[in-house]
Amino acid sequence: MPASRLTRHQAKHAPRPARWRPWRRGVLAVLLVGLVLGLAYYLRHRVQVNRYARRTWATLTKNGLTGREKTPLLAGYSVHGIDVSAYQGRIDWPEVSRHGVRFAFIKATEGGTLRDARFARNWREARKTDVLCGAYHYFQPKRDGKLQADLFVRTVPIGPGDLPPVLDIEAPNFHDVAVLRREVGRWLRLVEAHYGVRPIIYSNYSYYKRYLAGHFDDYPLWLAHYEVERPRMPASKWIIWQHSDEGYVPGIRGVVDFNVFQGNFRALQALRVPAAPTKASKARPGKRSR
Repeated sequence: MPASRLTRHQAKHAPRPARWRPWRRGVLAVLLVGLVLGLAYYLRHRVQVNRYARRTWATLTKNGLTGREKTPLLAGYSVHGIDVSAYQGRIDWPEVSRHGVRFAFIKATEGGTLRDARFARNWREARKTDVLCGAYHYFQPKRDGKLQADLFVRTVPIGPGDLPPVLDIEAPNFHDVAVLRREVGRWLRLVEAHYGVRPIIYSNYSYYKRYLAGHFDDYPLWLAHYEVERPRMPASKWIIWQHSDEGYVPGIRGVVDFNVFQGNFRALQALRVPAAPTKASKARPGKRSR
């Protein structure tokens, strides 16, 4: 076979350089964009993603969460508590009370019209146990403070021995911080006048520092601050620290917020709504009551 012909034959059957076809480049680009977006989403919502991942794993391996999972209580504190809403589903309160939970705040209302679907049952059943109970309202900045206070006091029968009412202030959907503070102040004053006890403010660290600090310092603060050894805010500024929103306690099927009280149980009891004064205590000093 002539050399020139052999060369043409070899050239015809020689392997061709690999080329990226247009559709392959498009697929690679889509995969890279999806990876970047997925990573960004995870970094922003990793707590929720991890939570759903654990639930999915539990469903696959154990047919779901059993309600007997238990997270160790935070060391260094003697008084531990939780806060719950309809999100936690049906709660076995006697079981909860047997596992170190000394206090619980229960969601009652939100905005101007919403009542938590499980508040009545949670309030009734929790108060049958040794758990000290309080109720909270989720504040909507765009709604009138008086309207929201009226809804709360119509819903929550706080009485002597219960913990003070709580105003949860963390919703970012507002335009004027001065209006936010005005309506928050209105809610606090009306609720304090109704129950005769100063409410507690709940907020997360960054929100409180940015919008509320310096304006409501006379009110006890319940601070949410996660993934830190201790709150960055001085201990003199807060009384309750919500240190995790991924705790497990037997009696609740799923995660629940974990909190610690800064002080002993007697100090927590001192926060409770006092009993109504008797006729004798209303009498003027130095005079006997008849």
